[in-house]
Amino acid sequence: MAVNLVNVEAVSKVYGTRALLDGVSLGVSEGDRIGVVGRNGDGKTTLIRLLAKLEDPDSGRVTQSGGLRTGVLTQHDSLDPEATVRHEVIGDLADHEWAGNAKIRDVLTGLFGGLDLPGFPQGLDTVIAPLSGGERRRIALAKLLIAEQDLIILDEPTNHLDVEGIAWLAGHLQARRSALVCVTHDRWFLDQVCTRMWDVQRGAVYEYEGGYSDYVFARAERERIAATEEAKRQNLMRKELAWLRRGAPARTSKPRYRIEAANELIADVPPPRDTSELMKFANARLGKTVFDLEDVSIQAGPKTLLKHLTWQLGPGDRIGLVGVNGAGKTSLLRALADAAASQGETQPAAGRVVVGKTVRLAYLSQDVTELPGTLRVLEAVQQIRDRVDLGKGREMTAGQLCEQFGFAKEKQWTPVSDLSGGERRRLQVLRLLMDEPNVLFLDEPTNDLDIETLTQLEDLLDGWPGSMVVISHDRFFIERTTDRTFALLGDSTLRMLPRGIDEYLERRRAMIESAAPAPAAPVAKAKSAGDTRAAQKELARIERRLDKITDHETRLHAQIAENATDFEKVGGLDAELRALLTEREELELRWLELAEDS
Repeated sequence: MAVNLVNVEAVSKVYGTRALLDGVSLGVSEGDRIGVVGRNGDGKTTLIRLLAKLEDPDSGRVTQSGGLRTGVLTQHDSLDPEATVRHEVIGDLADHEWAGNAKIRDVLTGLFGGLDLPGFPQGLDTVIAPLSGGERRRIALAKLLIAEQDLIILDEPTNHLDVEGIAWLAGHLQARRSALVCVTHDRWFLDQVCTRMWDVQRGAVYEYEGGYSDYVFARAERERIAATEEAKRQNLMRKELAWLRRGAPARTSKPRYRIEAANELIADVPPPRDTSELMKFANARLGKTVFDLEDVSIQAGPKTLLKHLTWQLGPGDRIGLVGVNGAGKTSLLRALADAAASQGETQPAAGRVVVGKTVRLAYLSQDVTELPGTLRVLEAVQQIRDRVDLGKGREMTAGQLCEQFGFAKEKQWTPVSDLSGGERRRLQVLRLLMDEPNVLFLDEPTNDLDIETLTQLEDLLDGWPGSMVVISHDRFFIERTTDRTFALLGDSTLRMLPRGIDEYLERRRAMIESAAPAPAAPVAKAKSAGDTRAAQKELARIERRLDKITDHETRLHAQIAENATDFEKVGGLDAELRALLTEREELELRWLELAEDS
């Protein structure tokens, strides 16, 4: 039987006039892997600080088992700024001792990319004081994971980690025997690591079995039942009122209610996006050209990030962009944004960027735009415009869009200076969308956003007709909002990944295992620059043709369904479909050959 590590009994915690936790009772046992979710400000961090005994409850009690070894990653580290990374992470272990320890090697490689800490100026001997918040956070996480713990408590551990780092951390925590309580908005990570969920809402904590996907199903069912009960209560009130007016009891049949299985909850839910409809609308808004890159090279100071890039972002394209830090993801977006802002006048170091005449670009950067602190939320949105056209006859007022993004009516009159970091990020996204762009660049849009806000943003983007490029370490968000994935692997090229982020992680593992620098592959092939450019142009042509084939397939399937009783017509459509599938297979084979050689 699992031993109880921490017990929380009837705990309440109040800040100002707001009860973040109200009479909460729960426990953490050996082997538990608990994910904590909820809106920003609803008490997630307060709950785990109480578990870790970093704060005391106003009432109730928190008890820990005797001799419990607890490791806690908080939002703010307690590292000694004058110390080196070596002192904080490895302590006084001699080089042969820590280098011979498989766990230490795994943690250093997984979080920093190598035992010599590439990216840190003096490696392990780098002093902590001048390092960025993200670098300090990785150091604090490494220090925690190297130690032996019975219970690990993590507050947003995936912040400042890239896709590879998050995948490594998930695998590492799966292999550990320690119990885990983790606050994070990374839904892929929750699904990989957690076997129970705590949902913090309005002072209460609701418990669910399973990971994030199981939690979504279970919460939807709980809310469906609650809505049904409320509808039943309201119905009874209406009947009672009718009885009183008529002076006689109403004769009614008792309604029957049934609990639906999780799969039945989503049985009639259509796909998130009507791709054909959005593409049609995007073409109408954007024309044929959005961004065409011809033999482009992009530099950051003396470093060349991308060489001889020929690529096209077309109308309605939804692209996820992943890659190693420093490979040029943000630099690529900035180069395109500069070209758009100058209507093609500003060009990269080499090559040419052609910008469509109708492009209206909105660029969400990682830096939160500062607004006057006295400005109210609604005023900040109305500064852009009062109403926004969402396409297909749908329209929203500034106030309605604010509500969809979690700014309730009373919150819309809050001064910007009183907003949290996550709320300011939400406001920044809102202002961008209110400007009715037809091209969106989103650079780490999930930073500081809670899961509920993320799902609202995803829902809004589902019906947004335009071209979009998303840079994010949030794998769930990329896979949910985009249709194709491209990667910068650090070898100055941009590659399409037919199998998405799984393929990216495989390629990165292969590069690391081969211990060869990323640029070595093209040099070893001894190919001329002309050959490389020709291959990249052919790759781009194939990708465009594959997109057209996908659209054509969708139309053919629809026509076959419409003409199901006309066997002659269905036969002709089926033959056309088979020819398309054959062409697709040939093109994909050719694409793979070119991708391997490039």
